[in-house]
Amino acid sequence: MRLSLLLTAASGFALAAGGAFAQSTPAQQPRSATELDEVIVTAVPLGRNANDIVSSVAVLGGDELVHRRQATLGETLSGIPGVNSDTFGGGASRPVIRGQTSPRVKVLSNGAALLDASEISPDHAVSVEPLLVDSIEILRGPSALLYGGGAIGGAVNVVDRRIPTHPVEGVTGAVEVRAGTADDERTAVAGVTAGFGAFALRLEALNRESGDYAVPSYQPPHHEHEEGEEEEEHEETGPFDRLAGSFNDTSTVTLGASWVGQRGYLGLAYTEQNSNYGLPGHTHEYESCHPHGSSLHCGGHDHGEDDHDHDHEAGEHAAPVVDLRSKRVDVRGELRQPMAGVERLSLRAGFTDYAHDEKEGDEVATTFTNEGHDVRVELEHAPIGGVRGVVGVQSSRSDFAAIGEEAFMPESVTTSNALFALEEFAVGDVRLELSARQEWQEVEAVGQPTVKHEPFSISGGAVWSFAPEWSVAGSLSRSQRAPSAQELFARGVHLATNTYELGTATLDVETVNAAEVSLRRTRGDTTLTVGVYRYGYDGYIFADTLDQFEDFRLIRYSQADAVFTGVEGEVNHRFTPWLSAAVFGDYVRAKFDNGGGSVPRIPAARLGTRAEFLQGAWSGDVEYQHVFEQDDVAAYETTTPGYDMVNATVAYDFTVGPFGAQVYLRGNNLLDEVALNHASFLADVAPLRGRNLALGIRATF
Repeated sequence: MRLSLLLTAASGFALAAGGAFAQSTPAQQPRSATELDEVIVTAVPLGRNANDIVSSVAVLGGDELVHRRQATLGETLSGIPGVNSDTFGGGASRPVIRGQTSPRVKVLSNGAALLDASEISPDHAVSVEPLLVDSIEILRGPSALLYGGGAIGGAVNVVDRRIPTHPVEGVTGAVEVRAGTADDERTAVAGVTAGFGAFALRLEALNRESGDYAVPSYQPPHHEHEEGEEEEEHEETGPFDRLAGSFNDTSTVTLGASWVGQRGYLGLAYTEQNSNYGLPGHTHEYESCHPHGSSLHCGGHDHGEDDHDHDHEAGEHAAPVVDLRSKRVDVRGELRQPMAGVERLSLRAGFTDYAHDEKEGDEVATTFTNEGHDVRVELEHAPIGGVRGVVGVQSSRSDFAAIGEEAFMPESVTTSNALFALEEFAVGDVRLELSARQEWQEVEAVGQPTVKHEPFSISGGAVWSFAPEWSVAGSLSRSQRAPSAQELFARGVHLATNTYELGTATLDVETVNAAEVSLRRTRGDTTLTVGVYRYGYDGYIFADTLDQFEDFRLIRYSQADAVFTGVEGEVNHRFTPWLSAAVFGDYVRAKFDNGGGSVPRIPAARLGTRAEFLQGAWSGDVEYQHVFEQDDVAAYETTTPGYDMVNATVAYDFTVGPFGAQVYLRGNNLLDEVALNHASFLADVAPLRGRNLALGIRATF
């Protein structure tokens, strides 16, 4: 059924997308500091401007994206109000939205799921290359509801150019090289698009080499032993000024092609990514740990006996390496006015063959694989009595396997099918929106009973433009997420996070009732977006720590009611046509009901200020941010100290013949402070990158 659906949609696009070319987008005109172009959010149906969407949406693009880009998606987005990352060295980090990350934050590639292994563990990289993307859309709250339970906390849609969607005349493209000081980064990236009548081809390539990154001299905390427990015969980690295992070498190649006509397009792209990166903080000291009921038994003793075996060979403590290989095919198309009553028909599909080996020296310790697809078709109907809307279907399948020493999950197949709809209409100055999604998920795991769930989500909201340039938006939603295969069936040692994981096959869907209100001013010298939200979870699924030995924990996936409340926002004022300044910040508090304590790994509150200038060919910014101490900690967590972060950018635009070019210098953590990320599993042992200067030059033609 899924294959026939894809073939039928593709055939329709191919037959009807011919015709005259559309007009090219005009070149961007010079603008003053903080002046904003209209930004259409592609991940939200009906082509809405970011300021007109009911719930909070942020878009990172243009020069701001160029200067902020890091090797990982999480680091690239961290710092946007409401967005953090669960950093894991230099090779992996996932976005954290309002205190939540995978499996509650979905990462999309132009609306289609990635299907890598990043939802399983924070040491697994998100298979997105930030230096090859055109823009990144962050959806918070009900805006992400249409992407299912995996986006119950939010969604990140990565918009790329691998499939051309508009006519191309001749050859256009861009090249960029950059170098960084903290990790000896050397990166080169290029993208070229060529038009041949109604056809367009796209070629992209990237190569990055970076070593272990520098940190301010740091001494990790020593193990604390319970009273009466003898010291172990192993060395504690001493002070270090480079984080071992934080290197990241990556290469990516994409070849895309599309047929573009007056009424739409149909395209195909193949992307292959190969990455080698280290796993900092990895240790084999606890590989023999196992549960006895709800207690943890390590080595040949039970916490108090002194016969734990630490007789490792020389070099065994070197950081292991992830050897990642991802092959992906994307199919995208859009057909405008295919029949009476239909404004637009769109197709998004991704087919992924993903694998990575975790190597100890030259030996493969564990192999993770994920093969699957995600197909999504949307139909936008013509207005009916003033009501505009989109209805759609989505079907996905993920075949996941782990083989080797750390195979803490059985082989599993997760299939999901869904129907969704979004409708909107206006009453005077108020625009109302209603959306719903019904899913059917089935998880089959080797040696386990098949588990089925049918989560249902619904939301309603409104935007009231109560004065010129001013609006207030509010929404209410009830969303559900089905438990993942990991939460249901995990059982085994997971050394990357220093845990022994126990799944619970009887987990039910988790339900969240959410409310959100935001105030916005989108034009004028002073602009702002400030919002507050509350998520009340019924049956929040979390890793409950049952027992701990030193840094190693026994966890079981359990359910409890929880409440997330928070505030986030930014106020910007333009003092002159060339100078503006902003104040921004965010805070989230997450705790279990009935005195259950704090939810683990919730990011600390942040407050910052930023000044931007744009004068002729020169532009830049200076940003100061204070990250507060996080002392709202869960059981077995430690307080993370606060720190100050100063970042700055200066850029110069120029032309060389037919080429437009920019040279830029970006400085991060200019105070060279020890920065510990409370949202990370490695908060105590893996500080963020120290002072780093990144020099880059890019040219367009």
